[in-house]
Amino acid sequence: MNTPLSRFPLKSLTLAVIGGLSLQSAVAFAQEADEDKVLEEVVATGTRLKGTATAVLQERKNQAFVADILGAEQISRTGDSDAASALRRVTGLTLVDGKFIYVRGLGERYSSTQLNGAAVPSPDPTRSVIPLDLFPSDIIESLSVQKSFSPSMPAAFGGGNVDIRLKTIPTDFVFNVTGKIGGNSDNFDDAYQYNGGDNDWRGKDDGTRAAPQGIVDLWESKAFLDNVSSTEARDLLKTLNRDYDPKLESVDPDFGMNMTVGNRFDYNDDIRYGFLLSTGYNNTWQVADEFIGEDPQRNGDEISLVRFFDEVQTTEHSVKWSGLANFGIDYKRNHRIDFSTIVLNDTRDQIRDSIGNSNNIQLVDGQRIRDIEVIYEERKMFTNQVKGTHTFTDLNFLGFDWRYSLGRSLRRAPGNFEARFILEDENGDGLFDTENESSLTNATTAARYQFQTLHDRVENYGWNMTYPVTLDKWEIELKTGADFVSKSRTAENRRFDVNTRGFADSSILEGYEVSDILSNDVLDSATLNSTPLLSDTTIAGDDYVAAQKIDGYYIEGDFFFDNTWRFSGGLRWEDFRQAVVPFDPKTNQIDLSDEADRSQLAFNEDDVYLSLAATYTINEEMQLRVSYGETVVRPDLREVSSSTYIDPLTDFPVGGTPGLKTTAIKNYDARWEWYIDNGDNLSVGVFYKDMDAPIESVQSPSQDGPPLVRIANAETGELYGVEVEFLKGLGFIGKTGEDFFLSGNLTLSDSEIVLDRQNIVEQTGVSASITNLERRLTGHSKYVANVQLGFDAPNGNHSASLVYNVFGDRILIPGIDGFDDNYESPFHSLDAVYTYYPDFNSTVKFKVQNLLDESKEIEFENVLFRSETRGISFNLSYKRDF
Repeated sequence: MNTPLSRFPLKSLTLAVIGGLSLQSAVAFAQEADEDKVLEEVVATGTRLKGTATAVLQERKNQAFVADILGAEQISRTGDSDAASALRRVTGLTLVDGKFIYVRGLGERYSSTQLNGAAVPSPDPTRSVIPLDLFPSDIIESLSVQKSFSPSMPAAFGGGNVDIRLKTIPTDFVFNVTGKIGGNSDNFDDAYQYNGGDNDWRGKDDGTRAAPQGIVDLWESKAFLDNVSSTEARDLLKTLNRDYDPKLESVDPDFGMNMTVGNRFDYNDDIRYGFLLSTGYNNTWQVADEFIGEDPQRNGDEISLVRFFDEVQTTEHSVKWSGLANFGIDYKRNHRIDFSTIVLNDTRDQIRDSIGNSNNIQLVDGQRIRDIEVIYEERKMFTNQVKGTHTFTDLNFLGFDWRYSLGRSLRRAPGNFEARFILEDENGDGLFDTENESSLTNATTAARYQFQTLHDRVENYGWNMTYPVTLDKWEIELKTGADFVSKSRTAENRRFDVNTRGFADSSILEGYEVSDILSNDVLDSATLNSTPLLSDTTIAGDDYVAAQKIDGYYIEGDFFFDNTWRFSGGLRWEDFRQAVVPFDPKTNQIDLSDEADRSQLAFNEDDVYLSLAATYTINEEMQLRVSYGETVVRPDLREVSSSTYIDPLTDFPVGGTPGLKTTAIKNYDARWEWYIDNGDNLSVGVFYKDMDAPIESVQSPSQDGPPLVRIANAETGELYGVEVEFLKGLGFIGKTGEDFFLSGNLTLSDSEIVLDRQNIVEQTGVSASITNLERRLTGHSKYVANVQLGFDAPNGNHSASLVYNVFGDRILIPGIDGFDDNYESPFHSLDAVYTYYPDFNSTVKFKVQNLLDESKEIEFENVLFRSETRGISFNLSYKRDF
């Protein structure tokens, strides 16, 4: 037959048909096959000086559905350190909390994430999607964002699917080492730190923060602290770590290293095998000044914050390390098996020192409060994957690929701590001396200890089979496959407070350090009353287990007619089952007495999802795409539990809602693409999403502290917009311009949801005095822009990029009681990256991020609600290839 390869040597749309390979398996050794050499030639003819920005355009061009691809070299040029920060460069994507990607303004629940085409577990206790900052850029080969639904993708597809594709077996021997050092402008002065453990540099607590065995024994016996006597509580308190006091110390510089080694071997003409090993370590610090507002009140046209912290200093220490091991074997270029192991660790250690006022402690009374808070969490992910790709040339190039992935994630918070002090202006000088005018508050919640663990396990296996057919002017690929996902989660939370009202004499609370006020000597000599010093505040719902199973099958067809038209589409059937069961830790019983509520914890649905796409090749350089897809967005595991939990990213309490409905979405996409021979390109796309019962955040009244966020269904929703992307060499301005290129993208969009106040009250069971019943989607920005000015020296020794990113304001906290929604203000990010190649084996890179020294701000009605400085960060690295 006449293969597409021979007929279209420069841009074969049916190369996957010849190889019988799916997108996610077209990697590694396949790059050396004859047909792949043609692809490499295609990329080379269009790169010129802009190779790092165009190397992945051919893959995007050959996709049947709308997709954006970001390659390793592009990530390197922009200097982004992890998958999350790199993805904000993709058209229409914004980054929230440094961890989660919003695709076209839809929240993280509206996107799915895969690792090498497989589902992975999440170490985040409040979300089923994995935080993308967990993946360091050094091990990433490419990032694929598919924005229109195809039958081979999971049906839980709202904004898009992000596939993180890690580096695989090299074509030749590789061995390189990278060292780096850096810092931040906000880190130059002394910052608050505390005494941690000896293994903090490894990102692992050595037991310093862990609960003592005596308290663990009470938990395991289900006795907890409810019936301990005053003297028993004092003895238990003496075994706890109380050395969390903040101290001003100099901040160490950031540093890190990476090492990669790999090779490929030819056993004979038929068999090839190889390996790739990579490891990395990063130790960074971030110091910030913050403002935290709570509880606004209106007096005429004036708005005041009753509770606020206006002097907040935060120091965050982050330790990340990763390990990647890949092994592969290939037989006759037609049969390949790969095995990979990935280990990721991300430890966050943060101390916050806050001074402010509450409803009861007012500045006008000469008093302030001082809170100290320590948040320590270890996030780990372990994943083993094995996959096979087979092409049967004797069966008309029948293709078959399969995969199996087993992943586990762990979030461990072995000892978070917070305490409150009262500051009194005793000498009346208008100043509050944090050392000499301070005392630990005499309250039932003077201090709090919290211990959390979460285990996630995800097993994913599936297969795809493709069969090519040629009929006259038609080139056809028929495809079918199956995908099976099993997920389980267990979560535990233990919490107890230090009740200083257990002291008969409150004068012993004077001081500014918990370790001194509650020292062993003080505790031994203090007179106790009948109130125990420790009170257990673990509540029903702090423990929960969850399970999820998805069985999916699909059929898909890809039809090429006369080198001009391409029609793709098919059907996907999914059977989705999920159960979330909250427990009372003190009784080990299900935390729901109402049988109706229990029935809502189990969720089961199955449906068929349609996908259609068409591509018209206008000429060798232009093509036009249109697509339609039917997808869903299902509630996260914790969102269907009735218990309230603290979102670790926002510090807001969040209440789940049993009986939360699935969101049904109809997706419409169209995109015109122009790929010019010299590497320039331009694309313009439009999109529209029609949503039924979108899952949204609403705010409910709270008595004290931050806003209480509830999860509920809106009635309807829609999202629409236009996307523009371009890459242009600047040679047209003269000879000097030949060394420069300009690339960028712009997304303009809008959204609207309609809420019914009474329906939300009935669904959540609490009052919901929503201010705006018609508003934008939470997290949606009306515009997102990225611009990159790139320079490549003619001699190849230098390259540089100036990268700008901005997003429009977006709702983070919906308004309540007549107050408008809280918007995160636009953040103008300007970064610069310079790379020098002193010789063939060396690379020196210097990057500066947030050159404009922007701060993160949240406002409502022109009132500052929250702010956080980010500082100007810089990093110098040296890479050596051996």
